[in-house]
Amino acid sequence: MLPLSRHIFPQLSGGGRAAALNFLYSRGGLIVCGLFLLAGLGQVGDYGIGPDELPQRLIATANWDYIRGRGDSFDGLPYPHAYYGAAFELPLLLAERALGLADYYQVHRLRLFLTHLFFIVGGYFCYRLAYQLCKSRPIALLALLLFLLHPRIYGHSFVNTKDLPFLALFVIVLYLLERAFRKDTLGAFILLGAAVGLLTNLRVMGMALFPVVLALRGLDLWGAAGGAERKAILRNGGLFLLAGGLAFYAATPYAWTDPVGYLAASLELTVNHPQVWPQLFQGEIVLSDEMPPHYGITWFGITTPPPLMLLGFVGMAVVAAQSVRRPGAVFGKGRPRFLLLLLAAALLPPLAAAILGPNQYSGWRHLYFIYGPLCLLAAVGLHWLAAGLGRWRPGRPWRIGVYALTAAGLGLLAMQIAQLYPLQYVYFNFLVDRATPEYLRSQYEMDYWRLAYREGLARLLERHPGETLVARMGARHRNILPPEERRRLLLATGGRSRADYELTHIIDPTQPDLAFNSLYGRRYNNGVLVVRPLEAALMTPAAAAVYREIYEQALAGEPIIRAGYNVYLKDKRLTFVQEDCAAERRDAWLGVKLFPYDLETLPPHLWRPGSYVTFHNHRVRLGDICLAVIQLPDYAAGEVALLQRDLSNWGPVGAALWEEIYGLSEPGLRELIAEYRGNRPAAAGTNAFEVFLDQADGRNRLLYAKGECTQAEFESRVTLHIAPEEPADLPGHSRESGFENRDFQLPDYGVRTTGGECLAIVPLPDYPIASIRTGQGGWWELDLRPQVNPERLRAAYRDLAGLEPAARGVFDLYRQGNRLLYLKETCAAADTAAGFFLHIIPEDSGDLPEERRDAGFANRDFAFDQGGGSFDGKCLAMVALPDYPIAAIRTGQYVAGQGQLWAVELMGER
Repeated sequence: MLPLSRHIFPQLSGGGRAAALNFLYSRGGLIVCGLFLLAGLGQVGDYGIGPDELPQRLIATANWDYIRGRGDSFDGLPYPHAYYGAAFELPLLLAERALGLADYYQVHRLRLFLTHLFFIVGGYFCYRLAYQLCKSRPIALLALLLFLLHPRIYGHSFVNTKDLPFLALFVIVLYLLERAFRKDTLGAFILLGAAVGLLTNLRVMGMALFPVVLALRGLDLWGAAGGAERKAILRNGGLFLLAGGLAFYAATPYAWTDPVGYLAASLELTVNHPQVWPQLFQGEIVLSDEMPPHYGITWFGITTPPPLMLLGFVGMAVVAAQSVRRPGAVFGKGRPRFLLLLLAAALLPPLAAAILGPNQYSGWRHLYFIYGPLCLLAAVGLHWLAAGLGRWRPGRPWRIGVYALTAAGLGLLAMQIAQLYPLQYVYFNFLVDRATPEYLRSQYEMDYWRLAYREGLARLLERHPGETLVARMGARHRNILPPEERRRLLLATGGRSRADYELTHIIDPTQPDLAFNSLYGRRYNNGVLVVRPLEAALMTPAAAAVYREIYEQALAGEPIIRAGYNVYLKDKRLTFVQEDCAAERRDAWLGVKLFPYDLETLPPHLWRPGSYVTFHNHRVRLGDICLAVIQLPDYAAGEVALLQRDLSNWGPVGAALWEEIYGLSEPGLRELIAEYRGNRPAAAGTNAFEVFLDQADGRNRLLYAKGECTQAEFESRVTLHIAPEEPADLPGHSRESGFENRDFQLPDYGVRTTGGECLAIVPLPDYPIASIRTGQGGWWELDLRPQVNPERLRAAYRDLAGLEPAARGVFDLYRQGNRLLYLKETCAAADTAAGFFLHIIPEDSGDLPEERRDAGFANRDFAFDQGGGSFDGKCLAMVALPDYPIAAIRTGQYVAGQGQLWAVELMGER
């Protein structure tokens, strides 16, 4: 045993105090990492579960199944999850299965521990690299502590299996890169290539290191002394590239059939992520794809510890100054060139994010990988300061003072990590106001992953020792509890509708009791985790009194609707009252859908195609009375649908128990439809809806109505194809078809009332629309053309000045880009009364829809008021043409039963 210990700990072989101190000094990095690992092992049970954990685990399962020959395993992954690399997730899954873990409580703890372990491994390589750069154990140790003691990143190191493994592996890659160019051996470059390949699997942006390393090899080749050295450089560079490609390919099963296509799709996903989230940033709600350029830089500035920023900026300045003084150093293999590479790694990614403007959300976590280079630059800055400001103030006392101040700053960070435990990932520094109550919560996203649920559940169970509780919340939060706690906490799902508590992260005016009815006092997130009692007996006396007062105020008025609940409206506060609270009704989902007349009145994040604004509140019980309160916002106008659904026994949206519609302003939707009825075309067919184009007062929307509507008709998919006047207005993916497809289901935009009436309001895009086709397959179909704004007609007329018509008839015809214009300088109502026929003959009949190929032309007949209008005694109509080669166009006017009044033919233009 003694020889073995001497081999492992040679510094201790001499014995004595000096040997022990020497061991601590030389192995300080390992010791600190070991202490952090032991601390983390005791903390994993206190961290919650984020929304990404289960999807990430499914990604690993799909990859593992594919490796084992189940070729369809990726089909069940929604886009874009298949393009998320599994080089870190697969080892987690294999470790879980190797240990035979079945309970998710154990699985969750293992995942947290291994993620934190890999983060600490990354920290150790940061320590090794800092020592290599500065040749100082104290500075390397301080760089390690800077890396480990960032409160936000420390919190993420347990729960974030996307960004933190990428950060840790990026630091390891930097260490291997410095080592490879210093040693310049075949094995070092093969190892570097394999690491870069795995890094590319985790995040496709890691691929940028391939051209970086090859460019550095090119510089080395430029300065090579002879043929043998050149061959070694080419060999090492080539094998680096081969090892990297093989490592990436082996770790990325989804890329096995098409690696190039996979990389292209992954790059597109990085720049243009398809999912858009509303984010609270500097007090305003901003969509994640519309963030200002300074978003990531601002988040870095307000959430990075001051010691790191100070030392990092000093290090950047030192490296920049040295590079200016010695520009030729970039051609060398040594320390100056590597430091310049670190400077680029720290500055270029946030600069690229600011310029390219990718989809950005959840702070700067997608840029966490720059933190490793920053810590290393901070070590360089600390080394320069400790050396006496570059030898301006040399001396041991100065150096000790610099180390002491840095250690004090790190000690303060350690205290803040302990104070924020276990939600360190919501740390903010002194650059933002942390003293004013509610300031942070009103300005920035905080607990966006809802990790506070874990602590909230613990508090709830402590409050009711020995009791079994029923709670309404997401199942994932319960699944990470120990088995004995799970047995005491049941979910209000499925057939179990009764609930003692509701756990929510939403704080808004729809829930009047939240100001004083929270068991979770520390406000970490924008919607502080709130544990809401749903029974009067569990409420605080103040909460029960508020609900009692609201109930009495509601009864002083008349209900606007009598259905499953009596609903009262006062000052945009909806109060739902059920006197005899029947068990089958009291806990069913209750809510309000808002259909505004004017979308411009809404905050931009509240309306997206295929959605409506929804407010909901679970009931509370005051004795035999069930009561719910929903405070509508100030911008609420138009129609509200009040509804109740049973989510336990039917479909993804539940069975409708009752649903009614009410107009918040006049005229209401029913009055508006009555006004349009008879003045607009209705679709033909047994099951046809009436469809009205509403463009009054600047509105631009479709109204769908049917007096007696079955559930099957209400749920049947509706086609909605919108053709613009200018094809360039279409989204890129729609330009080939020539129209925008907005197919939908009526429940997405409307209601089916208890009486069987179906109503829907569908917003239209804000670009000029040439035509609209809508219907329900096999039942009915209708073509609509919006009226053209007179100002746009005048503008189009001015553009025709000096041009010769392409053909003349009763109307002069002009070709203008992809439009056909009909003009009559002196026009009477009789000139536009007859219908217009428009037959378009393509050069290739294959461009036609199948149903038109026998006829040989596209039929775009229209009525004048659907494509044009009158102004200043003139008549002008504008019709969009298809975006394929046209051989000829036949057009004119006709009267049904009498035939053509006039006709002309135009040859195609390409």
